Amino acid sequence: MLNKTGNIQTFLGCNANYNEAQIVIFGAGYDGTTSNRPGSRFAPAAMRAESYGLETYSPYLDKDLEEDAKVYDAGDLELYGRSASAMLNIVEQATSEILEMGKIPMMIGGEHLVTLGAIRAMAKKYPDLHIIHYDAHADLRQDYLGEELSHATVMRRCHDLLGDEKIFQVGVRSGTKEEFVWRKQHLAQTLENFMDKPVYFTLDLDVLDPSVLSGTGTPEAGGMTFMELLNDMLHLQKFNVVGCDIVELAPNYDPSSVSTAAACKILRELLLVMGGI
Repeated sequence: MLNKTGNIQTFLGCNANYNEAQIVIFGAGYDGTTSNRPGSRFAPAAMRAESYGLETYSPYLDKDLEEDAKVYDAGDLELYGRSASAMLNIVEQATSEILEMGKIPMMIGGEHLVTLGAIRAMAKKYPDLHIIHYDAHADLRQDYLGEELSHATVMRRCHDLLGDEKIFQVGVRSGTKEEFVWRKQHLAQTLENFMDKPVYFTLDLDVLDPSVLSGTGTPEAGGMTFMELLNDMLHLQKFNVVGCDIVELAPNYDPSSVSTAAACKILRELLLVMGGI
């Protein structure tokens, strides 16, 4: 269940009343299927704490979180120790609650499998849902070590729900040969048909180069710069974004907290973009 009465610590500037909020943040700190380095379950709390080093004002958008976006922070779901299937049910229920109130869900993971729970709820409300997916990894395996519910299979499971040409990937530079072959056959190659569709934006932070963000479970060389990602996110204003998430920050692998600070700045910009949609 979502906390609708307020938290002691919230993400920077996200202090709107639940009823008046346009966007609702919630944490999904789960890393039960992480295949390399666990720790993304600590991301929501770390991002809230680190966010107070930022200004609420964005010079990129000339907007302020306290003035130009009504955001409520609902805190974290209780996911630690849950099975993957139980976790997905909890995330789906929380997302459904937000959608039923006519609000935009903004989930902070956690590993990437949490996205599937949100997509299950989103697809029920928006049958023609499309996904824009930023990631270093394809996440298109049919199974990983025999498990069909994994952060390595999450986009394949989303495709099971949505069908062909509904997922567009950016930044992918790692995966099996089979994933890359399957990707060409089933995923969208352009964004041409996404403009007038409901869009869910999912951002795996390992799309960034490890020189920018090293605090992630599966770092992959050859990624985007911060400004490249930011410029792409600003273009989301052209789309009907109905929900989004940021996943795979593992703050304990970057003791300097630079990775967490970068993730916070990305979230600030994304909230302001969504607030103007």
